[in-house]
Amino acid sequence: MGLRTFKGGVHPYDGKAISKEKPIKELKPQGEMVYPLSQHIGAPATAIVAVGDTVLRGQKIAEAGGFVSAPIFASVSGTVKAIEPRRVATGDMVNSIIIESDGKFIETGFEACDDYTELSDDQIISKIQNAGIVGMGGAGFPTHVKLSPNKPESIEFIIANCAECEPYLTSDYRSMVEEPEKLITGMKIILQLFPKAKGLLGIEDNKSDVIASLSKLCEHEPRIEVVPLMTKYPQGGERQLIKACTGREINSKMLPADAGCIVDNVATINAVYTAVVEGKPVMDRIFTVTGDSVMEPRNFRICIGTSCKEILEAAGGYIHEPKKIISGGPMMGFALLDVDVPTTKTSGTLLCLSEDEVSKYETTACINCGRCVDACPENLIPSRLSKFADHGDKATFEKWYGLECIECGSCSFACPARKPLAQSIKTMKKMVLADKRKK
Repeated sequence: MGLRTFKGGVHPYDGKAISKEKPIKELKPQGEMVYPLSQHIGAPATAIVAVGDTVLRGQKIAEAGGFVSAPIFASVSGTVKAIEPRRVATGDMVNSIIIESDGKFIETGFEACDDYTELSDDQIISKIQNAGIVGMGGAGFPTHVKLSPNKPESIEFIIANCAECEPYLTSDYRSMVEEPEKLITGMKIILQLFPKAKGLLGIEDNKSDVIASLSKLCEHEPRIEVVPLMTKYPQGGERQLIKACTGREINSKMLPADAGCIVDNVATINAVYTAVVEGKPVMDRIFTVTGDSVMEPRNFRICIGTSCKEILEAAGGYIHEPKKIISGGPMMGFALLDVDVPTTKTSGTLLCLSEDEVSKYETTACINCGRCVDACPENLIPSRLSKFADHGDKATFEKWYGLECIECGSCSFACPARKPLAQSIKTMKKMVLADKRKK
């Protein structure tokens, strides 16, 4: 049987060779740590420490601001220096807790679990919720909410997003190479919540070594299956992954649970293992510093709250000044003006490029070639949607299913006229959705 995939998509230069063979290295930060109170979808967390307080690594410093929210924990020991707005990777000013690290990394106590199979569903969900786990692949949706669907008996597939389809990213790959047992055990813990479900590990075929190693680990796991996928962007998109792995489809008005699926990123499932088995909250994550402007591209295990600037310095700094710096990948990441921004639970990559290729291109007129249509994984007509957006025609934009756009950028990548299709569509989507919220 051929590799599973979806209709549409593109094949950008993947750039993974720059950092994929670099083992994970522990990075212990020094000095100031910044913890934004809003690093997840939902209500911001509420600070429960005050300026001058001494904190330990693993201590809760902010509690969830509601059910769709997540607590935040100190990843270092030290003293609370301030609680004030700080700039984050998206450019927003977000109220944050600033801790001056003492460099000692003294931990609070953690309660490990000898046998997670003896835990009840409520106990597992409680551990995940109390650990502050959110979607660590970028979405940031609180995991305890995702794992508490209205009809748990209808869930048939737990899909691990092992695709890592965005160019240059290698943190999930290194995790699967070096810590595969965490992924498998984390999947088994989630499957314990859904007795009728099967675990699917969706992995692109450019990671053939991981496909082989995880297949071997799953030989005696009847409820877990490795699903080799075609290497294509955006194979790791939630809708595309569900389509490729199960043949089922969802749209913007549906949740994966409506199709009997739950999708979690590798880092998120690893965090489930850490929370349930080791009793530790989300304090660390794997982070990639890469690009042709970086002296020593690396994969680090960082303490959340560490400045991207400090991580970059640990990678040797720049070979030469980059023309483009991105938080995340080149397709869906955020361009940065300054690397002195904190990492959060959803931060996975700092990409530094010697050339800003996009700015070199001159936009020309659309020739109706249809390449954007071929590339769109949602079967939309991006050129038309962009035209409606540029003319401010919200009604027609919505009529032509503009809200189904997943903002992957495939249309802009494929467009020979170099039109910023995805940017126009994304902006219009925000405006339409804002109008809906007002009604």
